[in-house]
Amino acid sequence: MKTNRRQFVLTAARGSAGVFAGWGLAGLRGHLAAGASAGSGALSKPLQPLNRFPRMVQEYFVGRLRDVEAANHRAKAGLKTRADAEAHVAAVREKIRASFGPFPEKTPLNPRITGVVEREAYRIEKVIFESRPGLLVTGNLYLPKGRRASAPGVIGVCGHSANGKAMEAYQGFSQGLARLGYVVFIIDPIGQGERLQYPDAQLKSRIGVGVREHLHGGNQQFLVGEFFGAWRAWDGIRALDYLLTRPEVDRRHVGVTGNSGGGTLTTWLCGLESRWTMAAPSCFVTTFRRNLENELPADTEQCPPRVLALGLDHEDFIAALAPKPVLLLAKERDYFDIRGTERAFARLQHLYRLLGAENQIAMFAGPTTHGYSQENREAMYRWFNRVTGVSGAQTEPPLVLEKDETLWCTPRGQVCELNSRPLSALTAERARALAGRRPRLDRAGLVRAVAEALALPPRRGAPDYRILRPAPSRRYPLPHATTYAVNTEPGIHALVYRLSPERHDARPPRGPARAILYVAHHSSDAELRDEPLVRQLLSEETAAAFYACDVRGIGESQPDTCGPNSFLDPYGSDYFYAIHSLMLDRPYVGQKTHDLLRVLDWLRDCGHAEVHLAAVGWGAVPAAFAALLSDLVVQVTLKHALTSYADIATSEDYAWPLSSFLPGVLARFDLPDCYRELREKRLRHVEPWGATAGAKAR
Repeated sequence: MKTNRRQFVLTAARGSAGVFAGWGLAGLRGHLAAGASAGSGALSKPLQPLNRFPRMVQEYFVGRLRDVEAANHRAKAGLKTRADAEAHVAAVREKIRASFGPFPEKTPLNPRITGVVEREAYRIEKVIFESRPGLLVTGNLYLPKGRRASAPGVIGVCGHSANGKAMEAYQGFSQGLARLGYVVFIIDPIGQGERLQYPDAQLKSRIGVGVREHLHGGNQQFLVGEFFGAWRAWDGIRALDYLLTRPEVDRRHVGVTGNSGGGTLTTWLCGLESRWTMAAPSCFVTTFRRNLENELPADTEQCPPRVLALGLDHEDFIAALAPKPVLLLAKERDYFDIRGTERAFARLQHLYRLLGAENQIAMFAGPTTHGYSQENREAMYRWFNRVTGVSGAQTEPPLVLEKDETLWCTPRGQVCELNSRPLSALTAERARALAGRRPRLDRAGLVRAVAEALALPPRRGAPDYRILRPAPSRRYPLPHATTYAVNTEPGIHALVYRLSPERHDARPPRGPARAILYVAHHSSDAELRDEPLVRQLLSEETAAAFYACDVRGIGESQPDTCGPNSFLDPYGSDYFYAIHSLMLDRPYVGQKTHDLLRVLDWLRDCGHAEVHLAAVGWGAVPAAFAALLSDLVVQVTLKHALTSYADIATSEDYAWPLSSFLPGVLARFDLPDCYRELREKRLRHVEPWGATAGAKAR
């Protein structure tokens, strides 16, 4: 409905029909100007942010994971026979494949040996191979000397070490196994060692080695339907392919081991590759629930998509290898909660017992803190010796650690100088390919695709709400604000502020017909004082009721978890719940869109017949989706809205968070498709943000 400015003023002058009744346009503008001045004055005392629901999001996710774990436990408790156990193993293998997605076809490894290090008991070959065309993997192959027969082989995978395979503990287990008579091939992970993806001119990571590179490259991959953990696992599978080409290796005995992030990859590889004959993941296996409850963030590759929705936990990846021998290595003082390790072990014991292989699953817990320390390495040696029949010392032989440069496979320690294709280039290539074959959807098709991608739950009736106690003056552009906590789903509230010239501490008054709903970037409380768009909207539409909204996880429900002030950190609380959302197969941006749709249901129940939906920054993404899906929205204003998901997927650098992403979105649609359909709702774009814009504003 189009209404001119004069009609708005007349409506306000008539009294109860307008939220600003009796003020008139001049009076309102005067108050807005005075409020702006008061809010920015030199004598104004800074206000503490409002955050009345800081644990809401955490407890919501804890509840969801407790439900998943309980269902998982009931299913396993129901296993009574060997046939039950065998069916369970087959089922978890299928679920793991569904989570990780299909692997690519195997292409030529094109291996080359770039150097050899000779030592008394073993030699080290410096190997480079291609796990995918143009994607180079660097590794050290440890070959024991003095053996006439072939030797058992082991793939070594690294944790979060800046120098990858050259880290002391990882050199340590590679040397130790080689001295005991094993062939060991240990590879650098993507983003570590010689495989930095974002090197600067000095061949140092400009983003941060390990975690930061994993998050930056891995989060971006979700947009094109890829999972960084699957890429890491594929490197390990192709490393095994190379190891098995070597005549020195006894193909009857091939194992895998690693610690921390390498413990993660060992665990995933147990579930994804059937050729292993033994495994020993260290300092990783616990439960997803324990990690969440303990507020322990994990890298992108440690959080498989849909894994929780599929009913999987860490132990299920080990179960997929049953009844082959696996040793779970843990630490008493690790941040990976040993209570979860013990529970996983107990469940695996039950499974292995049913399979007639109870002695093929074991657990060892060292007394110290996180790491592949000597006592854990020695437990691994004993386990592998037991499986393979290798005899000899059961303790670690003396080690002689090499300098990083001695183990380099490349001339200056980085594959970028050999034209290895960076992860971001491969992601961009896939994004462009998806755009080229993506069909143009009509409005109905787009609405269906958006709703499916967001994984929206059903909505019935008007939501319940709380009326919060009034806060002292917050220097908003109107003198009074009533805050409502709208219950969007069990355990979750969207915080909605209703501004008005008169105090109103009760339920919202009925009408007027038109309302403005402002969706915050980070905090309605702060933005009601500081965001120019708020005052612009108030002055443009004086007869409309004005509301501002914090969806879950921002503003009044910004989590206080994962460390002090972690919200905007790449490894902080916003990422923490976004990645758990993907594991639950319910994207965080979809949850936020659901919050807005429920608030719109609430506004309709309050007597509003049409809504002008306005949003800024992070809030503009769920607002665009909600505007597309709701017939109550008749006008849309988006400030600093993301230009497109493709801009992020094709850019080496980007500033947008995982909480704004939809997995696999670029196979179906992009944001410009939504913006095109919103033109009929008088969409107004104000200063759109591309992939990197807004980095300082975060």
